[in-house]
Amino acid sequence: MGSVPEDNHLRVEQACQAGQEFSKLYYDTIDKKRHLLTKLYQHTGEATWNGNNLKGKEAILKFFEELPTTEHKVESLDCHPLSAEISGGQFTIVVKTYGTVKYPNNALKSFYQSFILTSQNNVWKIISDNFRFQDKSDN
Repeated sequence: MGSVPEDNHLRVEQACQAGQEFSKLYYDTIDKKRHLLTKLYQHTGEATWNGNNLKGKEAILKFFEELPTTEHKVESLDCHPLSAEISGGQFTIVVKTYGTVKYPNNALKSFYQSFILTSQNNVWKIISDNFRFQDKSDN
């Protein structure tokens, strides 16, 4: 899956399949095997977690290891391929998730998360990761 497919329909199908597989792997890793999280990020990957900007996979791992344990549940997923011109010829996709996360001794929280992933030697790596709690209003 490392080369950029020519057919747009095929690119969309591959993006959806890759996004589904990746999101399962990501949330399983962050919930149960957080110490392996760096394997999912590019060396120069970036993450923004509720306004906390992190650069490089070591900084990302250090930040996430300091958070309490989690239990994520993805309720919706949306995936799209990016143009080959934008991504330097690499097959690159955007994955957006919405769901809930449970922290010990806290109420369930809703979240949005978006990833930009690129295929490197047929392995998906996170270039950019943005996570934000979704505050529910009473309006």
